[in-house]
Amino acid sequence: MYKKFSLFSLLTIFMSMSLWAYEPYGPHTSDKWQIWAYSSAAPSFIGDNASVIGASGKVIREGSNGWTCQSGNPRPYPEKGWKSPHEAMAVCHDNEGMKWMMAYMQGIKPELERDSYMWMLNGDMGEDNTKAGVFNKEDSTPGEWIESGPHLMLMPKDPATIEKFSTDFMSGAPYVMFAGTDYAHLMIPVEGYYKYTK
Repeated sequence: MYKKFSLFSLLTIFMSMSLWAYEPYGPHTSDKWQIWAYSSAAPSFIGDNASVIGASGKVIREGSNGWTCQSGNPRPYPEKGWKSPHEAMAVCHDNEGMKWMMAYMQGIKPELERDSYMWMLNGDMGEDNTKAGVFNKEDSTPGEWIESGPHLMLMPKDPATIEKFSTDFMSGAPYVMFAGTDYAHLMIPVEGYYKYTK
């Protein structure tokens, strides 16, 4: 009886520890859910120690590694929160990446001190590959709509350094999004990138 109880206890503890990495129970507007969702945009060795910015724009978890994770979806925040990390367009970036994001949201030219990288391992809800700020497929350039799966992005200090890359987002190779604009950046697909492509 004692052995059975001990084995059951260990199994319960193991399962509890394993489930910690999965979606937490509760409203998607909670700090707990947002921290889980947004930090999952990067590999755990980055996301687990990153600061997290909530939907309110305030820091809901202080980090220790110089990275910040947040929702990258510019669409209106739903009353009950984002349905998933994919819908939230969760993104993790360093301070230079934050400069790029803020400039993009404000419609001004990013001024970076160096290149930066951003992780989006949950993908995004879709954009026109040629025009910044187009978030509905119906409004996009024909044949240029891409709803991305997991990827890494290179945000260059000087967009001219990536202008020789292709803009073909179906090749599987790194490609340029928003080519010829101040927001040109390199999309680097990883496994599962085309999971939302029909």
